[in-house]
Amino acid sequence: MSRYFELIGLIYLSNHSESRVQYNHRLGIWSLDEGSLDQIQSIGEEITREQLTQEHPVAVDQHQDKISQPPDKKAPSTPKGIEKASLKTIFNAFSSEKSTKTTATTESRRRFALIPDAPGGHEHYLKSSHRQEKLSDMWRSLLGRKQKPEADQDLSLVSNWVDSLKLENELAGDKKGGPNASSTLVEKYGTCQEVVGRGAFGIVRIAHKKVTGSVDQLFAVKEFCRRPDETEKKYSKRLISEYCISSSLRHPNIVHSLDLLKDSNGDYCEVMEFCAGGDLYTLILSSGKLEVEESDCFFKQLIRGLEYTHEMGVAHRDLKPENLLLTTYGNLKIGGFANAECFRMAWETDARMVSGLCGSAPYISPEEYTDKEFDPRAVDVWACGVIYMAMRTGRHLWRQAKKDEDEFYARYLEGRRDEEGYGPIESLHWARCRNVIYSVLDPNPTRRMTAAQVLKSEWVRGIKLCRAGEEAL
Repeated sequence: MSRYFELIGLIYLSNHSESRVQYNHRLGIWSLDEGSLDQIQSIGEEITREQLTQEHPVAVDQHQDKISQPPDKKAPSTPKGIEKASLKTIFNAFSSEKSTKTTATTESRRRFALIPDAPGGHEHYLKSSHRQEKLSDMWRSLLGRKQKPEADQDLSLVSNWVDSLKLENELAGDKKGGPNASSTLVEKYGTCQEVVGRGAFGIVRIAHKKVTGSVDQLFAVKEFCRRPDETEKKYSKRLISEYCISSSLRHPNIVHSLDLLKDSNGDYCEVMEFCAGGDLYTLILSSGKLEVEESDCFFKQLIRGLEYTHEMGVAHRDLKPENLLLTTYGNLKIGGFANAECFRMAWETDARMVSGLCGSAPYISPEEYTDKEFDPRAVDVWACGVIYMAMRTGRHLWRQAKKDEDEFYARYLEGRRDEEGYGPIESLHWARCRNVIYSVLDPNPTRRMTAAQVLKSEWVRGIKLCRAGEEAL
């Protein structure tokens, strides 16, 4: 969400200010010669709030089942003769057919290539800096343009940014200062510098540790903030539990957690490997949608990582593109284990059922909305199906898997029963692919395929991974 505010703020300033905008191509970081990153974000946030009040008058809370009015906040005035674009204009441009085709064709030349002689027959070229430049250019070109809203605009992946506006700013608003690294953190991992992410959990910075000369080893440092009304004891227990789970998982398709320590303010920091290719969410967003072979490669890597976590007795419970990180060559890694839980200890044979709602609405399975206990592994598999369809279509299939409250999910259930099937899934390339996706998106969790079964399916066995996916590059 913060990156969205940065881009909106930078676009506004580049049009209405003489300040010079600079871009770090290696790290994908924006800077302004006059004004801090937080000031830029504040400008973007104010512009966003004004448009939200006018065109999208509700903000959805954490579980998206309670509606609240966004705060009334006046945006900065726009110089005469210059018209600010509405958020719906931005959203709809991402979902329009013409824009999607142009975006996919142009971006695929830069990020992905079919190469018959290469391992897996393809290669990925992922630079998060290129992606942020592209997103900025797309938003800049849309300023002042009018476009008729579409009925299913809310299914755009961009709308997730808007939906998380209130929660993210409440929880992360007090974490806007500079790095407060302790001497231990600096000695072991170097100096924390650029902010590359900001969310409900806190801030993610890049730590630079000098290796030789001008060569730096980079680490991702997640600076946590305490939740409202959370005691010190609960705060410590929550973060230590998350770290114990994530650091115990060692797999090529899982982000490696290296350390957990406190900064000079006493707040916890988690040190992780740095994935320079960005996350899957912004890749989909900037590309419109992904190519078939590209989506298949990422999906198989995701299922490999998920099968391993389930074998270790851990369920993720918050799988979404934002939590899937990428290396520059296309190795996908699962991160974001804040909601993970152990459903089976090493000495146990049977999985424990769980209950409760967590995660992001478009990826939450239907059984989570009930009062009954359920298998958390099936929840993760469902999310993988939604993620695959987001890669292939560039949008969500529904807002939430609740038949009586979401017309798009109701259409999906009708399509499953219809002999012609459900349109978006029926448009997939192979029958064996469609069969697997229908299975992982089965509303009945007892009929849903497991991660191990998905890997053994004819479709997934036939997917050829790129070299980075096979060798964890």
